[in-house]
This record gives sequence, C-alpha cells and structure tokens, in this order.
Amino acid sequence: MPDRLVLLGSKGGPALRPGGPWPSSSLLEIGGRTIVVDCGLGVTRGLVDAGLSLKALDLIFITHLHSDHVLELGPLIHTAWTAGLAGPITIFGPPGTGHYWRRFCQAMEFDIEIRIADEGRPDIRELVSIDEFGEGDVLRQRGLKVSALRVDHPPVTDCFALRLDHGGKSVVFSADTAFFPPLADFADGADILVHEAMLEEGNERLVARTGNGARLREHLLASHSFAEEAGRIASDAGVKRLVLNHLIPADDAEIGDADWVAAVRKTWAGDLTIARDGLVVELA
Repeated sequence: MPDRLVLLGSKGGPALRPGGPWPSSSLLEIGGRTIVVDCGLGVTRGLVDAGLSLKALDLIFITHLHSDHVLELGPLIHTAWTAGLAGPITIFGPPGTGHYWRRFCQAMEFDIEIRIADEGRPDIRELVSIDEFGEGDVLRQRGLKVSALRVDHPPVTDCFALRLDHGGKSVVFSADTAFFPPLADFADGADILVHEAMLEEGNERLVARTGNGARLREHLLASHSFAEEAGRIASDAGVKRLVLNHLIPADDAEIGDADWVAAVRKTWAGDLTIARDGLVVELA
C-alpha cells in the first residue's frame, strides 16, 4: 500500500451536529508504520472505514489534551484490544497522557479483568507504553524521526506541532495554534503541512449560536489561526502541499470549499487540500 495520509476527523472543537464532520484525528501510513495522530471522538470508526485492521495499530501521537484531540484514545485502544491486539503499542503525548490512560483503565477495570479471566486476553495495561514528551526529538526508530515544537494555544501550555520524517518524506501537523511564525521553520520543505484554519464570517455565526459566545470568541481569536495565516506559514515554509484541517467552523451550511480556497489563496499559491472526513492524501 502506498504511503498515505487519511483525514479521519476534520472539524475543530468537540461539538457534533446531525450529519456533520467529526473532531480531530488522522491516520498516517508511512514506511510501513501505522500512525494515528490525535484521537478525537469518532477515530475508531474512522480507522475501520479507512480499511485499517485495529490489530495493526503501531504508534499513537497526541498533540495536546483538549477533548477533541484525546477523548477517544482509551476507547480506541480498548476496542483494538477486544479485536485481537496482542502486540505492544506506544502512545506519545504531552504531560498528563499517562494520567489519562491510568484513569481510563481504572474506570474500565471490571471489563478488563473479566475479559482477561473469561476470554484469556493479555492484560491491556501491559501492552501499552506511555511516553510523555516535550519540545525537541520525540522518536527515532526504524528510519522514522518524530520531532515536536511547542506552539501557541492558550490556555494550554503543552500543545505541540509534530513533524514526522521517513525515507525523504515529511508530514507536519500544526496542532492547535494561533499564528506562530516559528512553525514555518519547523515545517521547512515538508511534503505536507496539515494546518488548522478558521474563517472569520463563519466564526461569528458559530459564536452567535453558542451559550458562551463572548468567551468563545475570545478563545478562538487567541488560540487559533485564520486560513490566511495558515497560508502564510505554508508559503514561508516552502512546503509542497497545504492541507487545511481542524476547520472552524466545519459544519456551517453557508460555507463551502470555495470559501476556504478564496481565503487561503491570499497567502498561498501552491497545492491545496481542504479537509473532509475520510479524505485520502497520497504521499508521492
């Protein structure tokens, strides 16, 4: 199978609407590795729909601990375990990831213990390793290099962009961030930059339909990037393709791909993909 990126969940934020997209998660298959980046709600079904055997899970990376990026981490691993996962799996995440995993296992202790006793399964708690990382090198293994850059996503301090390099190919995930110029150096020359994006007019409608509109607007403006800003990062980095993902809003009926394209073309003239759930981007 060719190396590929699958955008499993393409919306920013945890809320769901009927028929709308799902929160953040991606599958990267590169150099024979099966890598999941972020585990928002819906990641398990997204992986199955992408044709992945859950038993093949290899590496999981979490960019930060907001719920739309980590809520389904435990259920994904548990479901893979009940599907026959028998080999080790490593989760890389920011400080606090180990706490999340231990608490999940405690909450599921009855089910875990009874499946071990009744079905003869290996202990899921012994299959999973947690590696909490900070800025800098995260992993060097079998030709895969993963590095992290702390980005600007207040009030979360441990939020990290990720760069994955293997065999001359590179994919960068911005994570959630306000406009952050150092990200351009981090993404320098990447084949794909997956960058979050907002549209101002859609944000105002989003704010208007929520119960905490003023506070939400304040958070969005302080902690996220507009599409034009994502384009500036891509241009400064000289990447080959920009993928707009973690779209805010992703479920506004008045906004289509043309609106995202019009916004980002102010600052980016290169190859462009607008995310949608299940979209596959091949790594040439």
